[in-house]
Amino acid sequence: MTAPTAPRTAVERTPVLVDHAELHASLTGLFTGHGIPDARARLAADALCHGDLTGLDSHGVFNLSRLYLPLLESGRCDPRAEPQALTDLGACAVVDARRALGLWAAAEAMDDAVGRAGRHGVGLVSVRGATHFGCAGFHAVRAAHAGMIGVVASNCGGQRIARPPGGAVAMLGTNPLSVAAPALDGHPFLLDMSTTVAPTGRVRVAARRGTPVPAGWLEDAAGDPVTDPSAFDRGEAFLRWLGGTAEAGVHKGYGLGIAVELLAAVVSGAAVGPAPAALEGDGRPHGRDDGIGFFLLAIAPELLRPGADVAAATRSLFGALVDCPPVPGGEPVRYPGWREAELAAERRRHGIPLPPHLHAELTALGLLGGPGSPR
Repeated sequence: MTAPTAPRTAVERTPVLVDHAELHASLTGLFTGHGIPDARARLAADALCHGDLTGLDSHGVFNLSRLYLPLLESGRCDPRAEPQALTDLGACAVVDARRALGLWAAAEAMDDAVGRAGRHGVGLVSVRGATHFGCAGFHAVRAAHAGMIGVVASNCGGQRIARPPGGAVAMLGTNPLSVAAPALDGHPFLLDMSTTVAPTGRVRVAARRGTPVPAGWLEDAAGDPVTDPSAFDRGEAFLRWLGGTAEAGVHKGYGLGIAVELLAAVVSGAAVGPAPAALEGDGRPHGRDDGIGFFLLAIAPELLRPGADVAAATRSLFGALVDCPPVPGGEPVRYPGWREAELAAERRRHGIPLPPHLHAELTALGLLGGPGSPR
């Protein structure tokens, strides 16, 4: 199945540059207008802008009208929810988010984990009853900014999108995983990935642009490649796991997806994707991303190794990687997080490029001025 062509004029494709500070202030005002307290509204705006600043456009303001506003307006998310600790053992805790907006609730939970790691060497906060938290990397890198290693995982609650290899029924979500750590100055290590080949947001961005997706992203019920991104929301295509095929190691992505269910949902008591309810229906993507679970871990190596110069060891590790000579004619060798840091710095200076349709959508919400307004 191939994607239909959708011709666009050059003007339609030209992005509109939006000032980051303006966008952040507008989002903060929107969230406070929905009842979220000021500090948490600013944190939620930070999390949402992170996607657009770092080039993860599928997890930025693209999701505002599609995901977060419906959550708030439907009552599935409680804007004034106060997360509650159910278990607190010092170095670790289990927290009920009580349907709080995940954009800020996950960030606060990671900050809590960092505080615990500062006292105990490690800090774990396991969260249930949560809602979508945006980019996993936004929350993981908070530990890196505190000089620690951060690990974040999230399942998709009761939403099932991907099938087990060889299975005929969707049973798991995209189940993102992120690891972050201090690296070279201004360029933290930041791995942020779905355990499927691509997250749903990237498929939907492609569908909105009318462009096909690579042959390895989606498959139909028979397991054959699908390149029409709109087939996903029509229920005619499934996301593939990292690895894609048995020969290429699909068990690795699938296994990571299960590992995220264990870490994020079983530990916290959140809703689990592979449940008896998943076997009902026609096997296509189904369920809702309610009752999501988060796993947030912070590790403070300098507390665990008193007297060791961990920072120097880390700089040496990442310095050796960027000093690796590239293949002839190739780009310089970098590590995950480098490009994102460079792009974020550039977009803070020069503006965030938004597709015209998304700029128009935000303008209609009263968040931005018209096309002729200054950045």
